[in-house]
Amino acid sequence: MSKRDYYEILGVDRTATEVELKSAFRKLAMQYHPDRNPGDHTAEARFKEINEAYEVLKDGQKRAAYDRFGHAAFDQAGAGGPGFGADFASSMADIFDDLFGDFMGRGRSRAGGGRERGSDLRYNLEIGLDEAFAGKTATIRIPTSVTCEACSGSGAKAGSKPRTCPTCGGHGRVRATQGFFAIERTCPNCHGRGEIIDDPCGACGGAGRVTRERTLSVNIPAGVEDGTRIRLAGEGEAGTRGGPNGDLYIFLSVRPHPFFQRDGADLFCRVPISMVTAALGGEIDVPTIDGDQEKLKIPEGTQTGKQFRLKGRGMPILRTRDFGDLYIQVVVETPQKLTKRQRELLMEFELECSKETHPESAGFFTRVKDFFEGLGGNPA
Repeated sequence: MSKRDYYEILGVDRTATEVELKSAFRKLAMQYHPDRNPGDHTAEARFKEINEAYEVLKDGQKRAAYDRFGHAAFDQAGAGGPGFGADFASSMADIFDDLFGDFMGRGRSRAGGGRERGSDLRYNLEIGLDEAFAGKTATIRIPTSVTCEACSGSGAKAGSKPRTCPTCGGHGRVRATQGFFAIERTCPNCHGRGEIIDDPCGACGGAGRVTRERTLSVNIPAGVEDGTRIRLAGEGEAGTRGGPNGDLYIFLSVRPHPFFQRDGADLFCRVPISMVTAALGGEIDVPTIDGDQEKLKIPEGTQTGKQFRLKGRGMPILRTRDFGDLYIQVVVETPQKLTKRQRELLMEFELECSKETHPESAGFFTRVKDFFEGLGGNPA
């Protein structure tokens, strides 16, 4: 039976780059890997075919020979040709280490001697809008794993030390051959650490870490927004066997303010004013986010919804010296629960009103009247 074209097997063009070849191989190897298709002999044969094609095409010299002579270039390759020997196991280990290691965020984090980087931690911190304006130093308490002081993180009792795992020779992984497959797995004896502890530390039970509650100071800069993430390098969980610490991530949430709404660096505030102030004009005191007040001049005839801008009275812009603006939107309040005298005065005022007093409403109803009269004048 003739062999299929290697490029066809991987589903790439003959001009494919090394990156494209590797990407195609990764996808197909994941799809047809025996661990994902137990007992499926078709998938097993397909997997072997995919690996054979990639082993040739990833090598520049072999690829050049294949492009020139086709499969005939390897008819006499014998045991040295493409197959499932140690090179294959090594390449597959690299491929899957890249895939799953990067995906889990811990690719190649294991150091020599079983040392492993500690986990990252997350802490949710809620602050007020005024605190986001001014910035603050917050004190937080977090339970976390820290390096055991009794054994200095080695996990072994004082006066002893871990020994190299005899099963994996300190590599943390062992290779098993199943038929023509060579598969590398985590060492079952040392669980990937590469070391065996015969006399574990009594304080940490051989883990090299103990749980403690730590108090940390977190500097929150002025101008932070809801959802801001602050990274504290090395403040996460301690690594195993003296490995490096993980990081601590502070996620900030900003509580709603009773007066101000935020949009980026700008603030908005809705302020009610009396009908008399809106009609005659005047000055009002409006609050600012720094706890102060500022006078705002209201011109005569101000209508509901009118917006006034106070430049530079908004939120600080992170990592700059600039500030946003404060926008005041006035709402004209209609008087309620009037006394008899107040009603009389308003009635007198109404009798003195004209189109000039209420130009907007007068103009609106004039347009409404003209509109319906125009409809009535059209022929049916």
